[in-house]
Amino acid sequence: MVHWFHKKKFLTDYLEGFVDIHNHILPGIDDGAKTVEESMALIKAFEEFGIRHFIATPHILPGLYANTPQTIRAAHQELMEALLEHRQTDVSILPAAEHMIDDTFEDLLNQDGIMPLKGGYILVEMSYLQPSLGFDEAIIQITKKGLTPILAHPERYLYLHQTPAKYKEYRQKGILFQVNMLSLGPYYGKDVQKKAHQLMEQGMIDFIGTDTHSLGHLSAIKQLQLKEKEADRLLPLIQNTISTFY
Repeated sequence: MVHWFHKKKFLTDYLEGFVDIHNHILPGIDDGAKTVEESMALIKAFEEFGIRHFIATPHILPGLYANTPQTIRAAHQELMEALLEHRQTDVSILPAAEHMIDDTFEDLLNQDGIMPLKGGYILVEMSYLQPSLGFDEAIIQITKKGLTPILAHPERYLYLHQTPAKYKEYRQKGILFQVNMLSLGPYYGKDVQKKAHQLMEQGMIDFIGTDTHSLGHLSAIKQLQLKEKEADRLLPLIQNTISTFY
């Protein structure tokens, strides 16, 4: 007998105790939360999924979001004070950043203008329009600093879809990959969804994050359902993210 019905599971059923390593919940410094009140609303929505531990990663994107360790730490402090005022002592947030690899990145790296994640990892991204010039050299310089690069949402760079060998090349250079939760559904488009699952099937994804900017993102995550096989591939990524960054 052919079974046409495939049971699906909600992604949020697996997120109790998760550590979100990619989000934009710090107030007023990038295209994420604009105010402390918006930050608090996001944290409250996260708590519905059982997520209370965060590494906040605002953009460092010169010319658009010219953040520094000082601006990031100030926004982090403001949010932590609000949490304390509201007696939300079960929420932990560490400050870090999502770094755009461009022609200014190496200067930031050499001038201690970066904000790594805990454990000696650094979250990096490229332009969605074209590969970042000097990307390979930037990775070399990152590793010379004793840091491990994590490429945010590799599934979302459509130009890489045309040259799939690049993914293996990046892995061979020591780059780890972080997939976005919303990429597992159609939120960013079918091509991104297909690539995300393909990379997972190939064992090329190391970590997962929400990349949350707004309540709309969390609402979409709440609706996301996965096939059983997809959920089975996802669970080790969730556990690896927790064990690495808790």
